[in-house]
Amino acid sequence: MLTAYAQLASSMALVGANVAVAKLLANALPIALIVGLRCLLACAILWPLARLREGRVRPSPAALRNLALQAALGTLLYNAALLTGLRFTTALEAGLVLATLPAVIALGSALWLRERLAPRQWGAAALAVGGMAAITLARTETSSGGSLLGNALIFVAVCGEGAYVLLAKRLSGHLPVVTASFWMQFFSAAMLLPFCLPVLGAAAALADPTIAGLLVFHSVTASVLCLLLWYAGLLRAPAGVAGIFTTFLPATSAVLAVLVLGEHFSRFHLLGLALMLASIGLATWPEKRRG
Repeated sequence: MLTAYAQLASSMALVGANVAVAKLLANALPIALIVGLRCLLACAILWPLARLREGRVRPSPAALRNLALQAALGTLLYNAALLTGLRFTTALEAGLVLATLPAVIALGSALWLRERLAPRQWGAAALAVGGMAAITLARTETSSGGSLLGNALIFVAVCGEGAYVLLAKRLSGHLPVVTASFWMQFFSAAMLLPFCLPVLGAAAALADPTIAGLLVFHSVTASVLCLLLWYAGLLRAPAGVAGIFTTFLPATSAVLAVLVLGEHFSRFHLLGLALMLASIGLATWPEKRRG
């Protein structure tokens, strides 16, 4: 079980680390090019991996439609909003806003999938709102470098990722994980192609080994390794326990924003982080079994 916990923690830590990486990439390359190249690199890895692990799998038309919608919301909307938002706000505040994801998924499950939420899940959503309010106070009370526009765009990214998770939940069990991931990345690359062609000349920035290395790291970790680690951990750990490990996302993002990017961590950021983590813990903590 410790191996499973390590896999889950590593997955979420890599997601958090990619917030800081995305911030650096967004300052060097056009957003469409970052996401497009990331998807192409992911396809190059996932295609042979899917054939090796899962064999030749032909998705149904309904599954392909679902995957195309996942690509539009979970790749295009999420990355466009995230990377644009990171140009206006700090990686620290972005990581804290991203911590609202479990609450957004819970609300989406209730409103879209018509799942019944327990009172504690509504409480978790309220804590997440309080965390975002604390982040807003951090922006107004300190020169943190964040902005309402940037944080709002990050929250749009959260909604896109939440929709992706809900769509993935609808597809769960109908298609192997790596195969589904390949097709989603394929649709993402196809959708991004018209936006990449006009800015293809900016790829000259990849001559810088640092930028090229960051892009490869971003592609391999965010689109391949995070996914494989997460699902490997889920094979052993209960889903309720696994959800708790999402706390590593905002925590890792906050630490790297301070240590790598030199961003300022104020008392309001600390309050926001505490409320976000309380929200995640309340939403995902396993219920006691009744004897």
